[in-house]
Amino acid sequence: MPYFYTKDLNVGYNGNVLIKDINVSIEKGKILTLIGPNGAGKSTILKSITRHLEKIGGDVYIGENEVWSWDLKEMARSVAVVLTDRINPDLMTCEDVVAMGRYPYTNVVGKMTPHDQEVVNEALDRVHALDLAERDFSTLSDGQKQRIMLARAIAQEPEVIVLDEPTAYLDIRHKIELLDILRHMAHEKGITVVMTLHEIDLATKISDYIVCVKGDTIAAFGKPDDILHGDAIDKLYDIEHGSYDLLFGSVELTKPEGAPKVFVVAGAGFGAPVFRALQKSQTPFAAGILFENDVDYRIAKELSDNIVSVPAFTPMTEESYKKAEELMLSCQKVLDAGAPMGPLNSLNQRLLEKAREAGLL
Repeated sequence: MPYFYTKDLNVGYNGNVLIKDINVSIEKGKILTLIGPNGAGKSTILKSITRHLEKIGGDVYIGENEVWSWDLKEMARSVAVVLTDRINPDLMTCEDVVAMGRYPYTNVVGKMTPHDQEVVNEALDRVHALDLAERDFSTLSDGQKQRIMLARAIAQEPEVIVLDEPTAYLDIRHKIELLDILRHMAHEKGITVVMTLHEIDLATKISDYIVCVKGDTIAAFGKPDDILHGDAIDKLYDIEHGSYDLLFGSVELTKPEGAPKVFVVAGAGFGAPVFRALQKSQTPFAAGILFENDVDYRIAKELSDNIVSVPAFTPMTEESYKKAEELMLSCQKVLDAGAPMGPLNSLNQRLLEKAREAGLL
């Protein structure tokens, strides 16, 4: 049963539609992530969902309620928002900032109860920021500020939390911790999470659903494994030089141009750093003989057009050897990546012996 969903939502600015006919739906306690190029309109969608922008058409529902039917306090009790807009409160401690999340629950004079204070402390503890409670918010680093803003959202005790690039200013440790917090909130607390991320690898790992935003409509919506495969990311981001590997979540830079100068005998992941070093020096290379389920194969084929391979779980053949030998002998140098040799890849040992005979190794 969908808990958060949009119906034919149109978003934009000043009555001009930027993205039309947005229809997405997720269950309670799930994580939905928007990905797409800069300027595609991801933040515009979030701001329309949270009423920071006037919607141009369509509806946004949380449970049975259309969000524009709520008054501001009702909205604040259900939806917490962490946007990229930076707040600069004067003379406020981090505890004061987090306490702002209790506004929907305090009385007319904003007096905090012991329960409110307990919620604030728990929120600070949840983001590992109790030690920052008495610090002036304005003195914090961007990453520390991001954690405090998340704590404020947690203190709000929302049904839905909306975040715009929550990992943008965090180092790798705090990225992981923040995403763990969101996963805990979603899967254990039943809080629905809607956010944008630029890190595709993190988006695929944490999200129950992905929205691909491109052009004036939604390019794709669904579970990551259903919509992200093949060259989906290359197409979404119009990557013409370089590539993105969905399986490993890795970016490979533009492959060197020209006839291969170096032949790499690789396998079992031993070739990957060699391939990348050659790419860095813009040295075109060839590689082989690689099994097509080998990590080296996936990286090599993104960085070179000259790969000799055989299907996974099948023996290397004389045909593949002859092709690799011919390619190798056309190069100026051979590199042994140091892959272990055994019965399945013994033809690579023959290649190395041939390279020594030819004075290439």
